[in-house]
Amino acid sequence: MPRWTVHLEGGPRRVNHAAVAVGHRVFSFGGYCSEEDYETLRQIDVHVFNAVSLRWRKLPPVIGCQSKVPYMRYGHTAVLIDDIIYIWGWPRNDTEGACNVLYIFHTGTEQWATPQVTGQIPGARDGHSACVLERTMYIFGGYEQLADCFSNDIHKLDTKSMSWALVKAKGSAARWRDFHSATVIGQKMFVFGGRADRSGPFHSNSEIYCNRIRVFDLMTESWLDAAQSTAPPEGRRSHSAFAYHGELYVFGGYNARLNRHFQDLWKYTPDSGRWQRVEVQGKGPCARRRQCCCIVGDKILLFGGTR
Repeated sequence: MPRWTVHLEGGPRRVNHAAVAVGHRVFSFGGYCSEEDYETLRQIDVHVFNAVSLRWRKLPPVIGCQSKVPYMRYGHTAVLIDDIIYIWGWPRNDTEGACNVLYIFHTGTEQWATPQVTGQIPGARDGHSACVLERTMYIFGGYEQLADCFSNDIHKLDTKSMSWALVKAKGSAARWRDFHSATVIGQKMFVFGGRADRSGPFHSNSEIYCNRIRVFDLMTESWLDAAQSTAPPEGRRSHSAFAYHGELYVFGGYNARLNRHFQDLWKYTPDSGRWQRVEVQGKGPCARRRQCCCIVGDKILLFGGTR
């Protein structure tokens, strides 16, 4: 039976940050903390957790070439391809407004860059998801700032050619949403949860919280209905999701209609469509949303969030 094992204090206080595991290190980028200044433009902060020594360190600010370093932000995404982390999404304290610039962070040298990209660049947004198959990053959903609406588009970035493209998805698309999760298992993207609106892509304060899995086949670029043989967990947003041994795990999140934060862990098995609540021994994390969860070896590292 799985067990919660280590509880550490003293890490960065953050919500809506983005984090990626690279070997035994976890890199955490940006996020929001109510005690900090988000009116003044400043570089995004980067914290690194060593899963062996169980210690955090904060990288020093970059001196020179500051245009290659993103501003402090939250609601963005980070994915790993080889030893490079790709950061994309809307900064909330950039006085020039929304941003759809792609930033890359080299984990070996701990240096930033802004690569030249071509193609159909997605509109700036936050609350989207990002996931990777081979060397392609996929962006789904989110809330678009200029259009002022939820999205259900899929964009992909080929990191070999550094070219963006809007995916011409086939089938019945997943509902417009933000703060959902999208997790790759095999060659498919499994979308769960998120906040949507009952009336369509525009926000009318009639929120709904999706709890049915939608699957996007990344090879055929087609939306599929997922198998479901048992009752799913409550719909939620701002949860964590990860794949482990071919199964999808979901932790925590929030449902405003229920006014409820969650601290449950669920497992979804794609072949059977079975949802199962996972019983975990030990003292677990409190109910929360907007946290990060990374796999390091056969363990998960969960940190940040709010309730």
